[in-house]
Amino acid sequence: MPLFTIETTYRLPVYRQRTYEADTLDQACDLAIADEGWDDEKSDVETSGDTYVTGAWEGRDAAYRGRALDVPSQFDEQTQRKAAHFEVLLGLLKVFAHAPDGEPTDGPFWRRRLEGAIVKAEAIIAGAPDPHTDGDAP
Repeated sequence: MPLFTIETTYRLPVYRQRTYEADTLDQACDLAIADEGWDDEKSDVETSGDTYVTGAWEGRDAAYRGRALDVPSQFDEQTQRKAAHFEVLLGLLKVFAHAPDGEPTDGPFWRRRLEGAIVKAEAIIAGAPDPHTDGDAP
């Protein structure tokens, strides 16, 4: 049976609470973002993120020692899945918004792409694996 080395990660929120003197909330937020001192940081282990796959290689203890395998997007961080699919949906919307008058937008090619994109978006929202569709949407 083949062996695979899988690298997984989870996000651990690290935060700090500081007071900033500013004229507006926007200015205070800018000061907080620009503040590089983190000597009083705290880890919020109660709200750490879900585990996701950040790398995969064939073989035992093979991390970073050869060709990395393509990991299906369903194993990405949920936020990254949403961001990547957002680009697909935006691209489809642009195509339909700018379709020349009289050009059919309900043909089988576009219908498959749209249906595939919708099914994948629904899976992402549900936190489910990527669906297997006949559409061309990634």
